[in-house]
Amino acid sequence: MSKLLICYQSTSVKLSVIIVNYNVKYYLEQCLEALLRAVKYIDSEIFVVDNCSADGSISYLVPRFPTVRFLENTVNAGFSRANNQAVDISKGEFILLLNPDTVVGESVVENVCRFMDADKKIGAIGVKMIDGFGNFLPESKRGFPTPWHSFTKMAGLGKLFPYSKTFGGYHLRYLNENNAHKVDVLAGAFMLLRRNVIEQTGSLDNRFFMYGEDIDLSYRIKQAGFDLYYLPEPIIHYKGESTKKDIKYVKRFYEAMLIFFNKHYPHSNRLFKSFIRMAIILAGFFSVVKKLIKINRLKRRTAHIEHIFNTDDYSYDRIIRYMDKNRKKNILFRIYHPNTGVTIDSYRVTVT
Repeated sequence: MSKLLICYQSTSVKLSVIIVNYNVKYYLEQCLEALLRAVKYIDSEIFVVDNCSADGSISYLVPRFPTVRFLENTVNAGFSRANNQAVDISKGEFILLLNPDTVVGESVVENVCRFMDADKKIGAIGVKMIDGFGNFLPESKRGFPTPWHSFTKMAGLGKLFPYSKTFGGYHLRYLNENNAHKVDVLAGAFMLLRRNVIEQTGSLDNRFFMYGEDIDLSYRIKQAGFDLYYLPEPIIHYKGESTKKDIKYVKRFYEAMLIFFNKHYPHSNRLFKSFIRMAIILAGFFSVVKKLIKINRLKRRTAHIEHIFNTDDYSYDRIIRYMDKNRKKNILFRIYHPNTGVTIDSYRVTVT
């Protein structure tokens, strides 16, 4: 199903970074450029598992990143299985699962590794994710999707009372995004894991093709007695670029939530399960509609402000922190890479 395109012999290292790619070669290029700066002083290895991309990702990226290990799948193996392929051959004491449509600052990886080193009870760490407009992404820290949390989220009570401990337990908005917290669930877009914890709890569940695998893994880590921490270290996550939200997304999201629900809450009331199924389907449908409306609005806007950062002039740390402090819906932040001539933002890639 796969082949290792660049093969190295490896002894134990401090950090293994694993990125699963599917048809986002320019976003992944930016991700790798930022990441290589971030791990410059860390004994590390980087894996990219390509899930049968049709955009020429492999031929484009392999020559540009000779120190990265590329695995090429001949079929789309799914997010969990692809990550596990690299986990099985990695050597790091810590494992970082990272989405291809993320940008990390130069100091972030060192900071989270240092925090992990300080306490052996920590099993996983996540960070503060912002989108391409600088807006905080609430999935950066979450509570378990218990029947009550799932109900309040699907019924819209979490949106009505986001800072309530009673109704806002899914996204934990009552916990300050700028402080460190122990949490229940971390996002797979950036999840630092301790290898010996994964060896104890098991890696990602291959039944989750896409979505839900991070919730399931977080649940098992917590059940094994380890802590999960959210740190206010900001990174960019161009949410949605690594996964297009079409009808397949709705189906996979529904399937993932159902797998988790049946796996960890098998004795819940049948009527309540039916409600959750319907709520998940409706939530998935409206998320697709919402994304289409957002894209169309952006295309129609002619007066929005564009702020372009040149990576020769600004560090990624500085870019991300500026975006985080200047989040406004009418500002579109773009990052320009003079070495490649590529400019990237939340919705498009421009190649000059």
